[in-house]
Amino acid sequence: MVQRDDVMKHLDVLLEIEGVDDYCPNGLQVQGCAEVERIATGVTASLAFIEEAVAAGAQLLVVHHGILWRGQSHVLSGHFKKRVKALLDADVTLLAYHLPLDRHAEVGNNAPALHDLGAFDLEPFAPHGGACVGWKGRFQTPLAPGELLERLRGYYGSEPTAFMEGPEEIRTIGLVSGAAQRDVETAVSEGLDAFVTGEISEFNPHLAREEGIHHFSVGHHASERIGPRRLADHLADFFGIDATFIDVPNPV
Repeated sequence: MVQRDDVMKHLDVLLEIEGVDDYCPNGLQVQGCAEVERIATGVTASLAFIEEAVAAGAQLLVVHHGILWRGQSHVLSGHFKKRVKALLDADVTLLAYHLPLDRHAEVGNNAPALHDLGAFDLEPFAPHGGACVGWKGRFQTPLAPGELLERLRGYYGSEPTAFMEGPEEIRTIGLVSGAAQRDVETAVSEGLDAFVTGEISEFNPHLAREEGIHHFSVGHHASERIGPRRLADHLADFFGIDATFIDVPNPV
Protein backbone atom coordinates (compact mmCIF):
# COMPACT_ATOMS: atom_id res chain seq x y z
CA MET A 1 0.00 0.00 0.00
CA VAL A 2 1.19 3.54 -0.81
CA GLN A 3 -0.09 7.03 -0.16
CA ARG A 4 -1.92 8.82 -2.93
CA ASP A 5 0.06 12.02 -2.36
CA ASP A 6 3.39 10.17 -2.56
CA VAL A 7 2.50 8.82 -6.00
CA MET A 8 1.28 12.22 -7.15
CA LYS A 9 4.41 14.04 -5.95
CA HIS A 10 6.67 11.41 -7.52
CA LEU A 11 4.99 11.70 -10.92
CA ASP A 12 4.87 15.49 -10.85
CA VAL A 13 8.65 15.54 -10.36
CA LEU A 14 9.44 12.64 -12.69
CA LEU A 15 7.42 14.16 -15.54
CA GLU A 16 8.55 17.73 -14.85
CA ILE A 17 5.13 19.33 -15.06
CA GLU A 18 6.27 22.83 -14.10
CA GLY A 19 6.76 25.33 -16.90
CA VAL A 20 4.73 23.49 -19.56
CA ASP A 21 2.02 25.54 -21.28
CA ASP A 22 -0.42 22.71 -21.86
CA TYR A 23 -4.05 22.36 -22.93
CA CYS A 24 -5.02 20.94 -19.56
CA PRO A 25 -3.95 20.82 -15.90
CA ASN A 26 -1.24 18.22 -15.41
CA GLY A 27 -1.23 16.15 -12.24
CA LEU A 28 -4.21 15.86 -9.93
CA GLN A 29 -7.62 16.26 -11.58
CA VAL A 30 -9.89 14.37 -9.16
CA GLN A 31 -8.95 13.50 -5.57
CA GLY A 32 -9.87 10.10 -4.20
CA CYS A 33 -8.96 8.02 -1.16
CA ALA A 34 -5.61 8.62 0.55
CA GLU A 35 -4.37 5.01 0.54
CA VAL A 36 -3.67 3.12 -2.68
CA GLU A 37 -3.31 -0.63 -3.15
CA ARG A 38 -3.62 -0.78 -6.93
CA ILE A 39 -2.91 1.64 -9.80
CA ALA A 40 -4.27 1.57 -13.35
CA THR A 41 -2.82 3.53 -16.26
CA GLY A 42 -4.44 4.24 -19.60
CA VAL A 43 -4.58 6.55 -22.59
CA THR A 44 -7.88 8.32 -21.96
CA ALA A 45 -10.09 8.74 -18.90
CA SER A 46 -13.17 7.58 -20.76
CA LEU A 47 -16.10 6.17 -18.82
CA ALA A 48 -15.22 2.70 -20.11
CA PHE A 49 -11.66 3.02 -18.81
CA ILE A 50 -12.78 4.33 -15.41
CA GLU A 51 -15.32 1.55 -14.98
CA GLU A 52 -12.85 -1.16 -16.01
CA ALA A 53 -10.17 0.22 -13.67
CA VAL A 54 -12.61 0.43 -10.75
CA ALA A 55 -13.78 -3.12 -11.41
CA ALA A 56 -10.13 -4.22 -11.30
CA GLY A 57 -9.80 -2.69 -7.84
CA ALA A 58 -7.71 0.38 -8.67
CA GLN A 59 -7.79 3.35 -6.29
CA LEU A 60 -5.61 5.62 -8.44
CA LEU A 61 -5.75 6.16 -12.20
CA VAL A 62 -3.01 7.73 -14.31
CA VAL A 63 -3.88 8.74 -17.88
CA HIS A 64 -2.55 10.76 -20.79
CA HIS A 65 -5.90 12.37 -21.60
CA GLY A 66 -7.74 13.51 -18.49
CA ILE A 67 -11.21 15.00 -18.12
CA LEU A 68 -10.32 18.70 -17.79
CA TRP A 69 -9.41 20.67 -20.91
CA ARG A 70 -8.88 24.31 -21.75
CA GLY A 71 -12.02 25.89 -23.20
CA GLN A 72 -14.44 23.13 -22.14
CA SER A 73 -17.69 23.81 -20.34
CA HIS A 74 -17.56 23.70 -16.53
CA VAL A 75 -21.12 22.42 -16.38
CA LEU A 76 -21.37 18.90 -14.94
CA SER A 77 -23.60 17.34 -17.58
CA GLY A 78 -23.50 14.58 -20.18
CA HIS A 79 -20.30 12.54 -20.49
CA PHE A 80 -18.42 14.92 -18.17
CA LYS A 81 -20.89 14.30 -15.36
CA LYS A 82 -20.79 10.52 -15.94
CA ARG A 83 -17.01 10.41 -15.66
CA VAL A 84 -16.86 12.60 -12.57
CA LYS A 85 -19.66 10.64 -10.88
CA ALA A 86 -17.93 7.31 -11.58
CA LEU A 87 -14.72 8.61 -10.01
CA LEU A 88 -16.40 10.15 -6.96
CA ASP A 89 -18.67 7.16 -6.33
CA ALA A 90 -15.63 4.88 -6.24
CA ASP A 91 -13.49 7.40 -4.30
CA VAL A 92 -10.81 7.03 -6.96
CA THR A 93 -8.03 9.52 -7.74
CA LEU A 94 -7.41 10.67 -11.31
CA LEU A 95 -3.99 11.97 -12.36
CA ALA A 96 -3.41 13.14 -15.94
CA TYR A 97 -0.17 13.98 -17.75
CA HIS A 98 -0.44 15.27 -21.29
CA LEU A 99 2.59 16.95 -22.93
CA PRO A 100 4.87 15.95 -20.04
CA LEU A 101 4.22 12.29 -20.86
CA ASP A 102 4.81 12.86 -24.57
CA ARG A 103 8.24 14.36 -24.02
CA HIS A 104 9.71 12.13 -21.30
CA ALA A 105 12.85 10.28 -22.37
CA GLU A 106 12.20 7.04 -20.44
CA VAL A 107 8.47 6.62 -19.81
CA GLY A 108 7.10 8.85 -22.57
CA ASN A 109 5.26 8.19 -25.81
CA ASN A 110 8.01 9.16 -28.23
CA ALA A 111 11.64 8.57 -27.22
CA PRO A 112 11.06 4.96 -26.06
CA ALA A 113 9.17 4.22 -29.26
CA LEU A 114 11.97 5.56 -31.46
CA HIS A 115 14.47 3.48 -29.51
CA ASP A 116 12.34 0.36 -29.89
CA LEU A 117 12.04 1.03 -33.62
CA GLY A 118 15.82 0.92 -33.91
CA ALA A 119 16.78 4.61 -33.95
CA PHE A 120 19.67 6.02 -31.91
CA ASP A 121 21.35 9.39 -31.22
CA LEU A 122 17.95 10.62 -30.05
CA GLU A 123 17.35 14.35 -29.60
CA PRO A 124 14.30 16.42 -28.55
CA PHE A 125 12.19 17.54 -31.50
CA ALA A 126 9.09 19.66 -32.24
CA PRO A 127 8.40 22.38 -29.64
CA HIS A 128 4.96 22.70 -28.03
CA GLY A 129 4.08 24.77 -24.99
CA GLY A 130 7.63 25.94 -24.45
CA ALA A 131 9.26 22.50 -24.65
CA CYS A 132 9.98 19.85 -27.28
CA VAL A 133 7.48 17.00 -26.97
CA GLY A 134 8.73 14.79 -29.78
CA TRP A 135 12.06 13.13 -30.52
CA LYS A 136 14.19 12.56 -33.59
CA GLY A 137 16.97 10.11 -34.35
CA ARG A 138 18.76 8.15 -37.03
CA PHE A 139 19.24 4.56 -38.06
CA GLN A 140 22.64 2.85 -37.96
CA THR A 141 21.71 1.03 -41.15
CA PRO A 142 19.36 2.94 -43.47
CA LEU A 143 15.89 1.43 -43.88
CA ALA A 144 13.83 0.99 -47.00
CA PRO A 145 10.45 2.76 -46.65
CA GLY A 146 8.63 -0.57 -46.73
CA GLU A 147 10.78 -1.89 -43.90
CA LEU A 148 9.95 1.07 -41.68
CA LEU A 149 6.27 0.60 -42.51
CA GLU A 150 6.49 -3.03 -41.36
CA ARG A 151 8.22 -2.04 -38.13
CA LEU A 152 5.54 0.54 -37.39
CA ARG A 153 2.76 -1.93 -38.13
CA GLY A 154 4.24 -4.53 -35.80
CA TYR A 155 5.19 -2.13 -33.02
CA TYR A 156 1.97 -0.15 -32.76
CA GLY A 157 -0.40 -2.97 -33.68
CA SER A 158 -2.25 -0.76 -36.14
CA GLU A 159 -2.37 -0.22 -39.89
CA PRO A 160 -0.45 3.01 -40.59
CA THR A 161 -1.57 5.50 -43.19
CA ALA A 162 1.60 5.95 -45.23
CA PHE A 163 2.63 8.54 -47.80
CA MET A 164 6.02 7.26 -48.87
CA GLU A 165 7.27 10.18 -50.90
CA GLY A 166 10.79 10.53 -49.52
CA PRO A 167 14.21 9.10 -50.38
CA GLU A 168 14.85 5.44 -51.20
CA GLU A 169 16.73 5.00 -47.91
CA ILE A 170 15.55 6.35 -44.56
CA ARG A 171 18.41 7.52 -42.39
CA THR A 172 16.69 10.09 -40.14
CA ILE A 173 13.28 10.10 -38.47
CA GLY A 174 11.13 12.30 -36.24
CA LEU A 175 8.25 11.11 -34.07
CA VAL A 176 5.52 13.08 -32.28
CA SER A 177 2.58 11.07 -30.96
CA GLY A 178 -1.07 12.11 -31.12
CA ALA A 179 -2.48 14.89 -33.26
CA ALA A 180 0.86 16.29 -34.41
CA GLN A 181 0.36 16.15 -38.16
CA ARG A 182 1.49 19.79 -38.47
CA ASP A 183 4.89 18.85 -37.09
CA VAL A 184 5.75 17.28 -40.43
CA GLU A 185 6.66 20.85 -41.39
CA THR A 186 9.28 20.87 -38.64
CA ALA A 187 10.57 17.53 -39.90
CA VAL A 188 10.90 19.01 -43.39
CA SER A 189 12.68 22.11 -42.10
CA GLU A 190 15.20 19.90 -40.27
CA GLY A 191 15.80 17.76 -43.34
CA LEU A 192 14.48 14.49 -41.91
CA ASP A 193 13.73 11.57 -44.21
CA ALA A 194 10.63 10.34 -42.36
CA PHE A 195 8.04 11.62 -39.91
CA VAL A 196 5.70 9.56 -37.71
CA THR A 197 2.67 10.77 -35.77
CA GLY A 198 -0.77 9.61 -34.70
CA GLU A 199 -3.30 11.48 -36.83
CA ILE A 200 -3.58 12.52 -40.45
CA SER A 201 -5.05 15.61 -42.14
CA GLU A 202 -6.04 16.48 -45.69
CA PHE A 203 -2.90 18.49 -46.36
CA ASN A 204 -0.45 15.76 -45.35
CA PRO A 205 -0.27 13.72 -48.59
CA HIS A 206 0.23 16.88 -50.64
CA LEU A 207 2.95 18.17 -48.34
CA ALA A 208 4.72 14.79 -48.25
CA ARG A 209 4.75 14.61 -52.03
CA GLU A 210 5.81 18.21 -52.60
CA GLU A 211 8.51 18.21 -49.92
CA GLY A 212 9.78 14.68 -50.56
CA ILE A 213 9.33 13.17 -47.11
CA HIS A 214 7.87 9.89 -45.85
CA HIS A 215 4.84 10.54 -43.62
CA PHE A 216 3.34 7.79 -41.45
CA SER A 217 0.27 8.11 -39.22
CA VAL A 218 -0.22 5.13 -36.90
CA GLY A 219 -3.39 6.28 -35.10
CA HIS A 220 -3.72 8.74 -32.20
CA HIS A 221 -4.63 6.10 -29.62
CA ALA A 222 -2.05 3.58 -30.83
CA SER A 223 0.72 6.18 -30.73
CA GLU A 224 -0.06 7.10 -27.13
CA ARG A 225 -0.22 3.66 -25.52
CA ILE A 226 3.57 3.59 -25.17
CA GLY A 227 3.92 6.01 -22.27
CA PRO A 228 1.07 4.71 -20.09
CA ARG A 229 2.39 1.14 -20.49
CA ARG A 230 5.87 2.17 -19.41
CA LEU A 231 4.48 4.29 -16.60
CA ALA A 232 2.66 1.26 -15.17
CA ASP A 233 5.90 -0.72 -15.16
CA HIS A 234 7.77 2.18 -13.57
CA LEU A 235 5.22 2.65 -10.78
CA ALA A 236 5.14 -1.08 -10.05
CA ASP A 237 8.94 -1.17 -9.74
CA PHE A 238 9.33 2.10 -7.83
CA PHE A 239 6.56 1.62 -5.27
CA GLY A 240 6.38 -2.19 -5.24
CA ILE A 241 2.66 -2.02 -5.94
CA ASP A 242 0.26 -3.58 -8.42
CA ALA A 243 0.17 -1.21 -11.40
CA THR A 244 -1.47 -2.27 -14.65
CA PHE A 245 -2.00 -0.71 -18.07
CA ILE A 246 -5.62 -1.01 -19.23
CA ASP A 247 -6.17 -0.61 -22.97
CA VAL A 248 -9.65 0.44 -24.08
CA PRO A 249 -9.53 -0.03 -27.88
CA ASN A 250 -10.00 3.06 -30.02
CA PRO A 251 -9.70 2.91 -33.82
CA VAL A 252 -8.76 6.58 -34.16
